[in-house]
Amino acid sequence: MKKFLLVFLILIGFSYGQVVVGEWDKPVTPVMADYLKRVVNKAQQENAKVIILQLDTPGGLGSAMRDVIKTMINSPIPVVVYVYPPGAQAASAGAIITISADIAAMAPSTNIGSASPVNMTGKDIDETMKEKVINDMLAFVRAIAKEKGRNVKVIEKMITEAKNLSAEEALKLKVIDVIATDLNDLMKKINGKKVKKAGSTKTIKLSQNEKIVYVKQSFKEILLSILTNPVVAYLLLMIGFYGIFFELYNPGSVIPGVVGAISILLALYALNTISVNWLGVLLIILGILFFVLEIITPTFGALAVSGVIALIFGSIILISPDSPYGDIPVKVILPVALFSAAFFLTIAYFGIKAQIRKPVTGKEGMIGKIGVAETDIDPKGKVFVEGEIWDAYSEVPIKKGEEVKILSVEGLRLKVTRAHRKH
Repeated sequence: MKKFLLVFLILIGFSYGQVVVGEWDKPVTPVMADYLKRVVNKAQQENAKVIILQLDTPGGLGSAMRDVIKTMINSPIPVVVYVYPPGAQAASAGAIITISADIAAMAPSTNIGSASPVNMTGKDIDETMKEKVINDMLAFVRAIAKEKGRNVKVIEKMITEAKNLSAEEALKLKVIDVIATDLNDLMKKINGKKVKKAGSTKTIKLSQNEKIVYVKQSFKEILLSILTNPVVAYLLLMIGFYGIFFELYNPGSVIPGVVGAISILLALYALNTISVNWLGVLLIILGILFFVLEIITPTFGALAVSGVIALIFGSIILISPDSPYGDIPVKVILPVALFSAAFFLTIAYFGIKAQIRKPVTGKEGMIGKIGVAETDIDPKGKVFVEGEIWDAYSEVPIKKGEEVKILSVEGLRLKVTRAHRKH
């Protein structure tokens, strides 16, 4: 019985995934922080020996970066950050995440660095604020670099001078620990390495046939990552404005209002994550306001042109070209601006046309219609008009079967007279 239990326990042990691998190839956002927490939890469930995070990022939010690093430091399982595949980068926040790992690794033809802090528009911060941010970042990085035994001076230059290093340079200057061509090569090279975790030293022991468990991004994580694409966030913002406006213009439509409200909320989440220039958002709103005013008080295109200009300028400065999230291409901005102008001008055109058009429905639409007397009308009777029978009265006698013309509608009764058709 004891032998059976021993064999059973051994089989369970072999069934665990010994290496858990996560993959992140997007900017550093709160979504990445949540994803890494899930990877660490999975590794604990699998009783893994090591966690490997394959990283390719242009950088991102400082707050999200700190959350990622906090998760790595507090993980009971050693974390390896591997800048991969060849051609990948660990820039800005990604560089600091890499050097904060228990083992920092890079593939050939990758680079690391350029960690100078920038403001929410991607531009340099003003000198006073920049000094505070840099000093805070330097203190944070120094502590981590010293603990991990990395080259503090070179890492400091990544922040103060935006220094960038190739994989070979990073290894030579002791910024990273390993250069590996692929995952198998990495596992061979980290085997036997010692790392400090929670005040104690752990040795990574891997066999040649370790089971690898990949943690894929969930649908929620993929969706939230898509939302942080500047083009997607921008289009959602515009769709939100169109939907809300259409609902206000045609109360009771419901669907445009619902779609607009959801789009606005998703856009605000994305724009807040991306850290946009809110002056750009205000200019876009001003552009939409000009379009609405064009509808309310037609100026034969003057306000519409102003709206196009405000919308284009707002869209251009909304996100900096230096943003790690990318920017909004002009080939997207111009069609959106022109479509917006066409959309609101079309509504204005039909609104003006509707105001000057003669009513064809309702009570006003009945006036002038021709019907037939269902009974004698003297002075009261009934008439047949537009497929319905109405009570009617006339100041002149009308015989049954004669054609009548409607003069006015008074409640549910028509005032008519004898029709005189031209022949």
